[in-house]
Amino acid sequence: MKMKGLRDRFESIPKRNFRNSLIKLLEEEYKILGSRKILEMLSDDIENLHREFYPDKKGVGFGEIVFRTTADDGQRQSYGKRTEDYSSITVILPLITEEDIENRIYFKKGNRNTNYKHLEDRDIKTMVRLLKSAKTQGGILSGAELCVLMNRSLSTVGKYLKVYQKETGEILPLKGYVLDRGSLPTHKGIIISLYEQGISPADIVLRTGHTIDAVDRYIKHYEQVKKLLLRGLDEQAIKSITGRSLNVIRQYINLFYEFNPKNHK
Repeated sequence: MKMKGLRDRFESIPKRNFRNSLIKLLEEEYKILGSRKILEMLSDDIENLHREFYPDKKGVGFGEIVFRTTADDGQRQSYGKRTEDYSSITVILPLITEEDIENRIYFKKGNRNTNYKHLEDRDIKTMVRLLKSAKTQGGILSGAELCVLMNRSLSTVGKYLKVYQKETGEILPLKGYVLDRGSLPTHKGIIISLYEQGISPADIVLRTGHTIDAVDRYIKHYEQVKKLLLRGLDEQAIKSITGRSLNVIRQYINLFYEFNPKNHK
């Protein structure tokens, strides 16, 4: 009996934790009474959410920041959908690297144009690093988030995206690009261009950052429009058969003629 009493006294120490304090708060302050199991599950969820939003600082390295962004979980972008309606995720982003510091130290100043080009190259490298890092952790950054993180305007970030895409042919995993499922001609142009070159869908996925489902969808829609066009149907007829918008149909038709100019009448 004496040993049991000692054990009980020591066992009480770890029970004064966040989880049990939260259960007590819900019961006494918010008067949420009922099943103890439900309160325990609710407390577990809140504790996990807190841990996700406020990760251990030991896991954050030099120049890294903890950032909450949209989760890349296959959700679709839709008109009128609020930001808080999208799933979100906490990521750790490499905002500054030791290489960034070294480049600032050793870069020799030249004329104004040289300095400007150096700044643009440095910013684009940072932008690519942030977007790809978020993507590998299951997140997708928006253009507005990049503006805040990099302290650049929306127009500047947009220009950087175009410069990078033109130089590399790669579509970066920006939120607007990833959640889009067919409205941006840049996606169709690059994906269909690779497809027309004989690149496999799996390799297109690697080059563009799109999911295999998205790539297959673009190709399927393109092939459908292509077959109907070769049968002599006009854009209105193709629209009626496919059920897609006239704007989308015209994009696919233009792409077909771009890569098959001999078929253009």
